[in-house]
Amino acid sequence: MATPAPPGPARAGASSLKEGGTVAPVREILWGSAAGGHKYETAEELDPDLAKLIVKLMVVQADTEFASIQQHRPWLDRAPTLEDRWIESRIVADEARHGLQACRILRDFGETGQKFIDELLSKREGQHKLDAFNMPFDTWGDVGAFTCFVDRVGVYQLRAFQECSYGPLARAMPLMLSEEQLHLNFGSSVLRRMVKDGPKYYGSKAEAQAAVTKWYPRALDMFGHSNSETSRRAIEFGLKRWTNEEARARYISEVTALMGTVGLDLPPAEFDRHVL
Repeated sequence: MATPAPPGPARAGASSLKEGGTVAPVREILWGSAAGGHKYETAEELDPDLAKLIVKLMVVQADTEFASIQQHRPWLDRAPTLEDRWIESRIVADEARHGLQACRILRDFGETGQKFIDELLSKREGQHKLDAFNMPFDTWGDVGAFTCFVDRVGVYQLRAFQECSYGPLARAMPLMLSEEQLHLNFGSSVLRRMVKDGPKYYGSKAEAQAAVTKWYPRALDMFGHSNSETSRRAIEFGLKRWTNEEARARYISEVTALMGTVGLDLPPAEFDRHVL
């Protein structure tokens, strides 16, 4: 099956799809093997394999959200300015809401979904699925680089779900994406201020550069394996719009340009990678 491009103008009577936008979701499946049909609205309508895939993806989504709360929490009282502390509190609140949103979708899947929710809510630091979410924020540079790089991967994952074939998931995307934008802007702003103002603000350009080198590889790993069967099936089922490698290539292009404006260097894309 050919990999779909991002959908173009919607058919008559449907809203157009814009990356990161907040237009009302359409009711039609826009890509994949069921393209043209109505979106699925309940777990009972789903093919068993599609149901298992949604559960798997939502467990990972919720796990990253709850893990991020644990990572940010120590900096609620340590961030260098009052505005930084306020934004940290906003980020924690957003991540909690996003995690609970994923859990609400898991509840659609009855006892199976509830079992995963109970496991998610009991996890502690160091017990999470992805490497990036088991690493503490030792420096303020870590906070900036994580929100700039790792949260940006999260936005790519959410954009891939936009207008997906499962209606409850598609409708959750616009608000989550709008809230995530704060995190990305905050992360790049922290790094930029560290480069420009150094100790007058907090830390130094060297600390910011070390954080970029630390978190960029973990962010690239988050896209998953390049030849992932799960990624292919997610496209076929109409859940995701791009393969892992297509999304990673878009991401690399975006952050390369961004770091050029910040004044920091990215390591090579293959540097310190754990997932290829």
